[in-house]
Amino acid sequence: MGGGPAGIATALFLSAAAPDLTDRIVVLEKERYPREKPCAGALGARGDAALASIGVTVDVPSVSIDGLAVRALGRTTVVREPKVGRVVRRVEFDAELAAVASRRGIDVRDGVRATALERHDDSVTVRTTNGELRADVVVGADGVSGFVRRALGFGPAPHLAQAIEVDTEPVATDLERDVLLFDLSDRSYPGYYWDFPTLVDGRPMVCRGVYYLKSASTEPIEIEDVLARELAMRGLDLGVYAKRRYAERGFDPRAPVSVPRVLLVGEAAGVDPVTGEGIAQAIQFGSFAGRYLAERIRARDFRFSDSMQRVHGASVGRDLRVRCAALALAYGKRRPAIERFLLDTPDFVRVGLQHFAGRRWSRGSALRAAKNAAWATFAHFLGTDSVSPVRAERLP
Repeated sequence: MGGGPAGIATALFLSAAAPDLTDRIVVLEKERYPREKPCAGALGARGDAALASIGVTVDVPSVSIDGLAVRALGRTTVVREPKVGRVVRRVEFDAELAAVASRRGIDVRDGVRATALERHDDSVTVRTTNGELRADVVVGADGVSGFVRRALGFGPAPHLAQAIEVDTEPVATDLERDVLLFDLSDRSYPGYYWDFPTLVDGRPMVCRGVYYLKSASTEPIEIEDVLARELAMRGLDLGVYAKRRYAERGFDPRAPVSVPRVLLVGEAAGVDPVTGEGIAQAIQFGSFAGRYLAERIRARDFRFSDSMQRVHGASVGRDLRVRCAALALAYGKRRPAIERFLLDTPDFVRVGLQHFAGRRWSRGSALRAAKNAAWATFAHFLGTDSVSPVRAERLP
């Protein structure tokens, strides 16, 4: 249930692991393709590589990414690494990925909304606007406030985020069009501003947005006001652009991702709470889930009692747990020191880029990053890493 990257990837990897089940896989998507999906569109190359492992290529217009910029404390550090990913439009990417699944014999039904879900000892019944289905397993891939989570009473998430974005024309102060910018300069909220190069109907544009991680301890803010300020610094007026707002659910390593016969994947299970990255992780979640379900179906064991352990042991689970552990560092009281560390340690950022791309870390960069991290920790305990909390003036 849910025809985005997590749901379609789960179907594709299940089909690849158990081809005899292909004609029994049904994907339900409540909207009609191509449907808009608010998203900055950054797709790490590891997502494309995972799909390529089962012979899937999603050929849509995109902007190749060769670097990442971190801006804070009045400085900008740019780290380059070739072809680490691309920026896609979800309206195009999701539709093409679903089309690939259909061509492989998977029954993708768009414009079908679920109205009820009932678990039984021997099956799950799903009632929809297009009739009733009876299944061995239901996969909840329908997002942050999806029907599956609500119908089965999964608990609330500790990390909820809001985002707002617009597409604008480029401006003179933008960085090169193969670089993703993460601007941490505004410490009035836990989150960041971004500039990602994109293509809208073939035109070079920039997706600009604000990611805000909400928590009980933070003062509420209006992210539209934050975005308006950021755009104004770039000579742009928010009022003339179409705004897209959306919510995200952060992954919780302690929360279950299943009940008997139902498994959550992708954003329904949770995304990286630090950055909100979702597309590549959704595909990786689908890669894990497809193979896991093939095992469980062959064994006729739908209890999913080991699902949390198996998710945590998979590459996507390890990735998400590391990012959750980094949350307090990224947006806690040590944020100024972390910002300075990122600016002063391009090798650490390079290792992150290589991970984004799904590449083996270069030994030299990893060693230098570890050395700098150790020194930064030592300096912190010596009290020599103090950074003024006053917001610094931006640099172009």
